[in-house]
Amino acid sequence: MDNWGEVRTAFQVALHGTVSGAAEALGVHHATVIRHIDALEAQLGAKLFQRHARGYTPTEAGEDLLRVAQATEDQFNQLQGRIKGRGEGVSGELVVTSLVGMASQLAPVMAAFQRDYPEVVIRYLTGDRVFRLEYGEAHVAIRAGAAPEQPDNVVQPFFRHSFALYAAEGYVAAHGMPERDADLARHRLVGHDNMQSRAPMYRWLRAQVPESAFVFRSSDMRATTEAILAGAGVGFVPVHEAQRYPQLVQVMPPRADWASHLWLVTHVDLHRAVKVQAFLKYLKAHGRAWEKECALHD
Repeated sequence: MDNWGEVRTAFQVALHGTVSGAAEALGVHHATVIRHIDALEAQLGAKLFQRHARGYTPTEAGEDLLRVAQATEDQFNQLQGRIKGRGEGVSGELVVTSLVGMASQLAPVMAAFQRDYPEVVIRYLTGDRVFRLEYGEAHVAIRAGAAPEQPDNVVQPFFRHSFALYAAEGYVAAHGMPERDADLARHRLVGHDNMQSRAPMYRWLRAQVPESAFVFRSSDMRATTEAILAGAGVGFVPVHEAQRYPQLVQVMPPRADWASHLWLVTHVDLHRAVKVQAFLKYLKAHGRAWEKECALHD
């Protein structure tokens, strides 16, 4: 193929379904898009798109070409992410990802890191989606559960995320405290919306109580913590987080089988970058401090 630009144009037409959408994405005139498609079809000797009133739909030949274009685009984005992550100093963009439930714990650390390294611009991405380090979507990922096993990633233990059962003072005054595990079935519980969640503490809780005991459920740990603070019921809160709220009563202390192991994950191509190493060192220091704090409450 002599002209990647024409293939890239065809790729954008397929993504957007219209010439105008592709032209806007590429920053060119719509006539340029049409010219590229016509030239590419002439070179290949095949129609790549069916033209219709609503836009452009790839033909079978077009689908074949676009699969190659997608793979090339992904590889280029992967290369671009790796190149951006390299550098001689602690500066530029640093992309960090974790579950949203870690935000209150990690955001202050990142702000402190930025005060020490003011030339760093931090992008903090949260969510349940696993961001692809091999495509340069993030420089550092904090992941929970079993140790990630992707072959091109460097995985290091971070710290053990301890959880305990808590309730608001008002809830305890109204409903009392469970004395043993079996008593939980008679209480109002706050939990994860996914009743098949693999988080260790939720697996344990599901084994103790019927589903009907869960009166407030959410996929966001911030929301469940707020519900517990508001007196909705008894639920799990990270021990480190609970220390911020004096109105919370620890109903049951943390247990080893409720804890979630956290891991620091980097891609092998970026692991030795100066800013990545500086940030990892910062995180590890805070992880050790958090473990010591949580041990006081075990």
